Amino acid sequence: MPYTLVQQVVEVRSTPTTVEIFHKGSRIASHVRDRRRGQAITQNEHRPKSHQAHLEWPPSRMVNWARSIGPNTAQLFERILNEKPHPEMGYRSCLGIIRLAQQYSRQRMEAAAERALLAQACRYQSVKSILKNSLDTVLPSPPQPGSPPLTHDNLRGAEYFDQGGPTSC
Repeated sequence: MPYTLVQQVVEVRSTPTTVEIFHKGSRIASHVRDRRRGQAITQNEHRPKSHQAHLEWPPSRMVNWARSIGPNTAQLFERILNEKPHPEMGYRSCLGIIRLAQQYSRQRMEAAAERALLAQACRYQSVKSILKNSLDTVLPSPPQPGSPPLTHDNLRGAEYFDQGGPTSC
């Protein structure tokens, strides 16, 4: 659907093979139906001009820029781009992080990227929050090796399940 019609009321007609979108009685889009879950079908001409320009960029362009900051930032960008069905869907997040790098030092950006990776919070908003709240200056402490396991009456170990567990269902 063209981006100009976002938040507009449209009519959708779908068949087992086709999806058609109408606005005020005029057909504005027709797509072959894709039965795969979570897959987006977008015609490039329906995207804003700025997004069309970004589609010409290979994902490596984003990652190479991030590598100029440091390895954690590059890894963060790779994770953002790989988690999307199409890498282009992660470009906005990466571009937002690039804008943040104009406000913060390389050291802070790299530390924020490391913290985002550790927290598995690989999103623009997470990195922005880390920097805004100066969480990049205090990395979380790693778990202490050799610390005693948590014990509790309701916790059962592997032995419980190896023995077949409870017999009644």
